[in-house]
Amino acid sequence: MPYTIQPASLDDVPALMALRTEAEDWLQTQGSDQWSDRQTGAAAIAKWHDAINEGRTWLIRDTERDLTVGTVSRGPADADFWTADDKPETALYLYKLIIGRAAAGLGIGSLVIDWTARLAALEGREWVRLDCWRTATGLQRYYQALGFEHVRTESPAHRKSGWLGQRPSGLILNRQEALRPLHLATIPAQG
Repeated sequence: MPYTIQPASLDDVPALMALRTEAEDWLQTQGSDQWSDRQTGAAAIAKWHDAINEGRTWLIRDTERDLTVGTVSRGPADADFWTADDKPETALYLYKLIIGRAAAGLGIGSLVIDWTARLAALEGREWVRLDCWRTATGLQRYYQALGFEHVRTESPAHRKSGWLGQRPSGLILNRQEALRPLHLATIPAQG
């Protein structure tokens, strides 16, 4: 299937909210407490607006079916987790990678992570970094299978996330042929 990744617009907020809600519902059926702090209403919409206005959120589209199948965002290093000793400027920080259930298992998440690794390398960054829910051991194993190394786990009392992982920006797991349909969009550099 031909996939593209493109910057999200404010018109895409309903689709982004639907992806997040679908993920929250699915996680609950799996017995996970991840994203149990549901993001609804004006506060969630305001977060999406901010990320879109700052050029930090993208849609993953199935162009054949004219369907949004996922989203990914980037952002600054989270100060609750990454310290000056981690040299935050050396990494691209990945957030809110969500693939819709209809597209789950097709390898899109791996393609998107390769895409972020290429972007990080283009920006001269050494790492792609992320944090995930401390109790989400299945998700942690997924990221490790995609080349992320566990850096450490932080446990601030006000956060449920804190499993920190990083992957070298030069690590590309999918053959070039597999990436052709996922076009590199023009991305603003983040500090």
